[in-house]
Amino acid sequence: MKTNQILIRYGELSTKGRNRKAFISRLRNNIQTLFSDVPALRIKAERDRMFLFCDDEQGMENVLERLPQVFGIQSFSPVTQTSLELDEMKHTALSIVRKMDTAGKSFKVSVKRPYKDFPYEKPEIMRAIGGHVLGNTPELTVAMKNPDIDLNVEIRQDAAYMMAETIQGAAGLPIGAGGRALLMLSGGIDSPVAGYHMLKRGVRLELIHFFSPPFTTERAKEKVLDLAEKLSGFGSPVTLHIIPFTEIQQEVHKQVPDNMTMTSTRRMMMRIADAVRAKTDAKAIITGESLGQVASQTLESLQAINAVTTTPILRPLIAQDKLEIIETAQAIGTYDISIRPYEDCCTIFTPANPKTKPKTDKVEHYESFVSFGEMIDQAVAEREVIEFPRKKQQRFEDLL
Repeated sequence: MKTNQILIRYGELSTKGRNRKAFISRLRNNIQTLFSDVPALRIKAERDRMFLFCDDEQGMENVLERLPQVFGIQSFSPVTQTSLELDEMKHTALSIVRKMDTAGKSFKVSVKRPYKDFPYEKPEIMRAIGGHVLGNTPELTVAMKNPDIDLNVEIRQDAAYMMAETIQGAAGLPIGAGGRALLMLSGGIDSPVAGYHMLKRGVRLELIHFFSPPFTTERAKEKVLDLAEKLSGFGSPVTLHIIPFTEIQQEVHKQVPDNMTMTSTRRMMMRIADAVRAKTDAKAIITGESLGQVASQTLESLQAINAVTTTPILRPLIAQDKLEIIETAQAIGTYDISIRPYEDCCTIFTPANPKTKPKTDKVEHYESFVSFGEMIDQAVAEREVIEFPRKKQQRFEDLL
């Protein structure tokens, strides 16, 4: 008896028409990338489902642990292989069911018998296995329609294959199926969640972060590196662009009235992000803004910020409240990183009374006295680029 296969169900991919093959191929490639450290893994993709094979027990545990993070999978089931001896099949079936929550649950056995020379017919197999399981788990009841636990048994020439557990996947679309976009990653709670939502819609991420030493510390930068590492764990690598932002931020505070510096700073960030986006062939910019959450996220502020670019700005959190965002951050493992007490350049330079309804023409007027274009070009040229996921050696070196 060994669990050496996984059956994957596509979910939303099943609604695709002529381009379904491209979506399935993308999912296959993402699984190969994520599990490149499991050399024994083999993948067989079919039109309506996908199979993973791994004879290495440690490798299979690794795959089962991380597969729920892969977008494009609705659900999956571990498949256990056993011999064609009926007693062994009964023992394996009981072992599978005992790993599940059986209290107050209903149960049935479903049998497929493509190996026609097997000495028992389907009703005999169902009675033998079902009777053995029910005799040893009295809390179960029989339900032939819509049971809580449906133990599927398939008799093939080489072995019997069984599965009962259905594990929910991340759903959505395979990363890369929705193109490429640039996420503005601040280090706070919201932007990693925004990135997660876009990953779920199949968007491959480039990341950009604005770093203002000595006002922001290496600890704040390390927090962003850890968030980028988390976002690379959903089946696709990501690239982080770290922008030296100190000079531009100081110039904004010299030139622009204090109550408008937040708006002007965001405009400079957006201009830099658009320049980096063009170099990475990304088609949109993603932010973690939620309408009305802070002064820079009113409709008037967003209008003034948007004015610097014609690139689509995607705001997947725009209608979510903070508690919803926090709940997602906790679920995906970014919350504890985001709340580390190291401030980014936005929070350090926040004015006491920022304008909530800035006028675009006034902000443009104050900015016009400085050649910000040259400073932006220099910042883009001097950016630091880091690929994720990092190798263990890289992670160690980053801490030195």
